[in-house]
Amino acid sequence: MHTSKSSGRPHVGRSPILAALAAGAIATGGLVVAGTGWAGPAPAPTGSDAVLPSSPARAGQWSPTPVPVTKGDLTAVAALSDKQAWAVGYRLSATQVEALALRWNGTSWAQESTLPNDSFPQALAVRSAKDIWAVGANTAHWDGTSWTTRNLDRDPAGRVVPDAVATTSDGKAWTAGRAVPQSIKNAVPAIQSWDGSAWRRQSLPDVGKGELTSLAAVAPDNIWAAGTVYGTGTTDQTALLLHWDGTSWKRVDAPAGKGGEDPFLSAVTALGADDIWAVGGVNSKGPDRPYALHWDGKNWAAVTTPDIADGRLRAVGRAGDGTLWAAGGKGAVSVALRWNGQQSRWEQSADPAVVVRGFSTVPQSADLWTVGIAKQGDLVPAVTRFTG
Repeated sequence: MHTSKSSGRPHVGRSPILAALAAGAIATGGLVVAGTGWAGPAPAPTGSDAVLPSSPARAGQWSPTPVPVTKGDLTAVAALSDKQAWAVGYRLSATQVEALALRWNGTSWAQESTLPNDSFPQALAVRSAKDIWAVGANTAHWDGTSWTTRNLDRDPAGRVVPDAVATTSDGKAWTAGRAVPQSIKNAVPAIQSWDGSAWRRQSLPDVGKGELTSLAAVAPDNIWAAGTVYGTGTTDQTALLLHWDGTSWKRVDAPAGKGGEDPFLSAVTALGADDIWAVGGVNSKGPDRPYALHWDGKNWAAVTTPDIADGRLRAVGRAGDGTLWAAGGKGAVSVALRWNGQQSRWEQSADPAVVVRGFSTVPQSADLWTVGIAKQGDLVPAVTRFTG
C-alpha cells in the first residue's frame, strides 16, 4: 500500500491534546506552565482532588489506583520496585498546563514535584530515585531534589522533539525522536546522547523522512532504536530499526509488511543480545492492528499477533516473573497481550481498562503499571495496576 507523507504516518508518541500543546510550544515559544523545579511536597489534596483508597488488587486482573490529579493526562511510568515508581504527565485547568511528577510509595500515588516550563514530558527513564530523565518538548533531569532543563544539541534538520529516553550502565543517557524543520510530515529521525555535561547529536544513516519512538539498551555498545519511515506517493511506510555498536548507528533491515500493510514501531525492549522485541501496529486502509517483531541475534522476524481492531501496541516489557507483555490500544480500545512461549504466540489478556499512554513492568515482581486517561469523563488521569 502506498501512502502520502502525512496520512500514512500514525503518530504513536503523543496524545492528541498534548501533541497540540507541544506543537503550540514549537510554533509560538511555548505555553506557560505553572511552577518550576522542586515545589516541595504537594499539599494534601482536598475535595475533588482527594485521593480515595485503592481498590483491593486481585491476582490476574487490572485494578484502578487513585491519583491526585482530577483533570489532565499521565504519559509515562517507570518502576524501580513494588514500592518505588514514578509517573509524569499534566494537570490541566482553564488557565494553565502544569507538568508534574507523581511517586508511588508502595501504598498510594502522590505528587512529588513539578517539572520546568515547556517540558511536556512524554517518556521517562529512572535509574535511581536521584537520577531520572523525562523528555518531551525538551529534556529535564531530576537529581532527587529538583528538575533541571538540559537543552538538546542543535540539529541542522530542525527542532528536535524527543519521544524516547534510555540510560546505560556507563552513566550515559540517550534520547530518540525526530528533527522537525517546519512541518511534522517532513521530520527525520534524530538521536542524541548525554555525555555527563551536554547532549550531543548523533550521525544517523539517511533513511528519508520518519521518526524514532523508542530505545532499548543491552549494553553501552549495544543499543536499539525503533520507529517508522514515512510512506510517500511511491514508497510504502516501513518499520525502522537502528543499531548502535559503540561506534556508529546503522540501519538493520526489518521484515517488509504484507501486501496492503503499512507497519510502524512504537516500542522496543532488550531481554538479551539475541532476544529483542519491537512492537507497534499495521495500517491497511482500516483500523490499526497489533504488530510485533523479534530479533534472534541475526535477523528480525514478524511474529503473529491477535487480530484486534484499534489494537496497535505502544509498549513491551518483561515482568519480574519472566512473562513478556505488550500493551496499547487506540481510542476506546485498550489491549494487553501476553507471550505464550510454549506455543510461540501472543495471546490477548485482561483489558487494562485505560487509554494507555505509558506502561511499566516492576522489577522482581509479576506486577505491571499502565497510565493514561480514563475511558469515561473529560481528560481524567488514570492509573491501573496488574497484580500477577
